[in-house]
Amino acid sequence: MNIIQELEREQMNAVLAKRSVPEFGPGDTLKVMVKVVEEADPKDKKKGAKAAKADAPAFRLQAYEGVCIARSGSGLNESFTVRKISYGEGVERVFPIFSPYIAEIEVLRRGAVRRAKLYYLRGRRGKAARIV
Repeated sequence: MNIIQELEREQMNAVLAKRSVPEFGPGDTLKVMVKVVEEADPKDKKKGAKAAKADAPAFRLQAYEGVCIARSGSGLNESFTVRKISYGEGVERVFPIFSPYIAEIEVLRRGAVRRAKLYYLRGRRGKAARIV
């Protein structure tokens, strides 16, 4: 049992060496910078510059901004759920905290809530879904 915990601690330290994980909880508004792998399009006309970099995957950062509605798990397996409204539709995404595909987590606003899981926000719209 100790060996597994030591291996998890090593993996967590490896991720924490590259980026920091801020203190946040449910109700906080977060901006998560996600690494998106872009693959070269085989029908691309500009093959001159792209052919040299075809073997290396290209990354770009995409921001995902919303309210943290839950944190679950512990240790290396800890994750959090972020909810946002995109084009009038509610979208939720679950991120592992120590994922290599997360470049940065930024806390934009702190929210004052009295429960750990804010699943009731799924049924609310507009001003009723606000967190003070």
